[in-house]
Amino acid sequence: MTPVPDASAHSAATRRLVLGLTGGIGSGKSAVAERLAELGASVVDTDQIAHELAAPGGDAIEALRSAFGDAYIRPDGGLDRAAMRALVFSDPGAKARLEAILHPLIRKLSDVRVQAATGPYVVLVVPLLIESGHWIERCDRVIVIDAPDEVRLARVMARSNLSEPEVRAIMATQASRAERCAAAQEIIDNAGDFDSLRAQVDALHQRYKRGTFLLNKNQESRPGVR
Repeated sequence: MTPVPDASAHSAATRRLVLGLTGGIGSGKSAVAERLAELGASVVDTDQIAHELAAPGGDAIEALRSAFGDAYIRPDGGLDRAAMRALVFSDPGAKARLEAILHPLIRKLSDVRVQAATGPYVVLVVPLLIESGHWIERCDRVIVIDAPDEVRLARVMARSNLSEPEVRAIMATQASRAERCAAAQEIIDNAGDFDSLRAQVDALHQRYKRGTFLLNKNQESRPGVR
């Protein structure tokens, strides 16, 4: 395991450590992020930002309406996520248009929130961190929440109205377990119960709670330049 960056001296050249948190659908990213927030970390969740942008009155709504039409906007003025999900899975062009609208706004808002963070370190939650190179470059270290595919499948089906083929289709668009783990400096095993997960998360927090280090763009542990 790569040593945890640490510096006891504070200066103008220090900043908060940014930990990229990721994992496949159903891996438990939300549970880990919630626990780290309880422990005092500043959590910036890109999926939550995407929901805010596409909510009624959100900054992306008019661009989404213009690109896709009123059929994809709910009566309350928010994005019809189920209809949009079906569209982008069947139409790569629609997926590209959606990403072209949302991704720059998500990056801008996430950067603002990372800069405004007050916790000892920042947890940047990105579901497709490994798949999207520009996100991994924003992180000093990568934490992967890992669980077997069948475990994740069962979890997602239990919490949603998605069928097994729908969940497997989503999983097929994501990086494999091996690809995610190969990019990680920290791997949290979430194949078991919540007590096991919590113990691992609490131990991780203890390692990172000091949270600042001397800013060095050539730092070896930085995933984007490794």
